[in-house]
Amino acid sequence: MARIPDAFIDDLLARTDLVEVIGSRVQLKRQGKEYSARCPFHDERSPSFTVSPVKGFYHCFGCGAHGTAITFLMNYDRLEFLDAVEELAKRLGVEVPRDTHQRNANPDSQDLYGALEAASKFFQKQLASNGRALGYFDSRGVDADTRARFSLGYAPDGFNALRDALGTDARRMKLLERGGLFSKNDRGHVYDKFRDRVMFPIHDRRGRTIAFGGRVLDKENGPKYLNSPETELFHKGRELYGLWQVRQAHNRIERLIVVEGYMDVIALFQNGFDTAVATLGTATTPEHAELLFRNAPDVYFCFDGDRAGRGAAWKAVESVLPRMKDGRQAFFLFLPDGEDPDSLVRAEGRDGFEARLQQATPLSQFFFDSLSGDVNLHTLEGKGRLAERAKPLLAQIPDGAFGDLMKQRLTELTGVGARASAPETHVPAQRARAHGNAQHGSKPSLVRSAITMLLQQPQVALALPPSLHFASLDQPGVGLLVEIIELIHQRPDISTGLILEHFSDRSEAPALTKLATAGAVETTASTPLDARVLDDADRRQQAFLDAIARLDAQALQARIESLQARVASLVDAEKQELRELLSLRLLSKH
Repeated sequence: MARIPDAFIDDLLARTDLVEVIGSRVQLKRQGKEYSARCPFHDERSPSFTVSPVKGFYHCFGCGAHGTAITFLMNYDRLEFLDAVEELAKRLGVEVPRDTHQRNANPDSQDLYGALEAASKFFQKQLASNGRALGYFDSRGVDADTRARFSLGYAPDGFNALRDALGTDARRMKLLERGGLFSKNDRGHVYDKFRDRVMFPIHDRRGRTIAFGGRVLDKENGPKYLNSPETELFHKGRELYGLWQVRQAHNRIERLIVVEGYMDVIALFQNGFDTAVATLGTATTPEHAELLFRNAPDVYFCFDGDRAGRGAAWKAVESVLPRMKDGRQAFFLFLPDGEDPDSLVRAEGRDGFEARLQQATPLSQFFFDSLSGDVNLHTLEGKGRLAERAKPLLAQIPDGAFGDLMKQRLTELTGVGARASAPETHVPAQRARAHGNAQHGSKPSLVRSAITMLLQQPQVALALPPSLHFASLDQPGVGLLVEIIELIHQRPDISTGLILEHFSDRSEAPALTKLATAGAVETTASTPLDARVLDDADRRQQAFLDAIARLDAQALQARIESLQARVASLVDAEKQELRELLSLRLLSKH
């Protein structure tokens, strides 16, 4: 996918009314220069969601959600990046750069999507006139509305039905073959892959048909389920069957129920559980886990209760653990022998299945039960084995309360970690340095104050010359400060929100977010940065320049001391440099 120029994104966001974009979807209340609301991304009773039009970003102090107008549309409307950019551009009446359009809207790919959609419509038309296929769905309790919602169809018996209907020329034949709809025998003869099967189109996150699943009507006629092969559009480890339909049914998804089969999803929808998705016959991948949690805070995995089902559940745990940020929850529902979600919800009804979901096993319990199932926790050896198994996995959990609680539970079970340091030890050292020492009542560093001013008003950096004298200082955070200043010089219109997004994958991200959302900034020895400074653009700029001037003075002094320490061995150029630096220091004092 082509990359949209940074300058276009910066300009687009600078011209976008963030309050209007969010306010059209969430009820905002004005509070001074900012706006507040209940967070749309997690349940809360009191507002902790803040929108700052000046800084161009939103932030939730409860769940940590934050970003720009683009990020909000991606998360709230569940748009892809390019679609979110298109939405904002359309609101402003501007066009996304034409060359980007052309590179992204590859005509060849568009034709492939078109061919797959044509196949889907062909299968739907065939279903309407085939009594056996309609009878199958009737026997499973699938009504007409649900059949339409999932675009269900039927692939006729015979080897050439789809080919004869759609493969009218060599190019169309090639497209259908690339889309995984044809098979080829040893002699090179091409024929329909799906024959005499009810068909389940698979949609991507934009609702486009990208693949199919087919179920036999006659048990003697090949494998029970047949799926499209991997293609340039379809990668089963990245897609979830039914997610498109879930998104269409909900603006805000409270939970997702993960099952294994197409009919499981459809049966749950039919019975009122319209947040069900399936993993397309493969184990839960890291991509699946990320996609699940991007759409809902709570995820329920439904597996068979046998050994294979528990093995599949453990693979889900391995994919989910590195994505268990605070506020996210995962549960495991193990089904009775011989049952699947389809049969269970039809037998027990909505209330019965809901009761089972409410009794589902939390991830934490399943994690420790699985790892300790074959060890004797009454012995030191058994406790040591559990700790050995658990610690590498717990290390994958993101920093936060959930990770701390999981480690605390391991300590309760084994005693390992009982001498751990005080709370807050999960904050990495460099994050602690970035935060400064304000927690202990001491004054924050000049570096931290300068970074805070940049995040409050990025354009103050444009008053600095290209060469930064303080860059040579060996102090925590100097490299980050230099990097932010250089970023602002490269992108003069960049907003606070975009700076945070630029560093979103870095370990410094949480600390930067905290500084950007500060209601008042702590003070340095001679540069008080209080609420009055934050509210005054001129004061903000002067406070920033004062902090940089003091850092430059520290760099000057450090260089002088370095040269003086080896004055006897200085070469002529270094002696001249020392004389100039001493004169510069003298002038600065006057």
